[in-house]
Amino acid sequence: MVTLQGDLHDSTAQQLQQDIGETIVGTGVTGVVIDISGIEIVDSFLGRVLAEIAAQASLLAARTVVAGMRPAVAITLVELGLTLPGLRTALTTEAALDLLAGLDPATRSGGPRQESR
Repeated sequence: MVTLQGDLHDSTAQQLQQDIGETIVGTGVTGVVIDISGIEIVDSFLGRVLAEIAAQASLLAARTVVAGMRPAVAITLVELGLTLPGLRTALTTEAALDLLAGLDPATRSGGPRQESR
């Protein structure tokens, strides 16, 4: 699980992508949860970083779920035209973990949302 808070700068984003890739390969995990509940404002850079992390994880045989997206963040992503293909979303980290575990989190509040296309 990766928790993002505050601003994400170029060097931090590159390091994050590298760390996630190394962790996936080193541990053999099959899922990554990115908790963005601490992010209040999103821009095209952050949207691109999330999409790149998901693509990288997919190439390394891991699925990515973004958890904790605020309504304002979702609105901004749509306004920027960033649909984040390949990413699943969940309202809570618990629901994201259930989704990765193959459980049916739809029975709980904060269940998963459909994959972006």
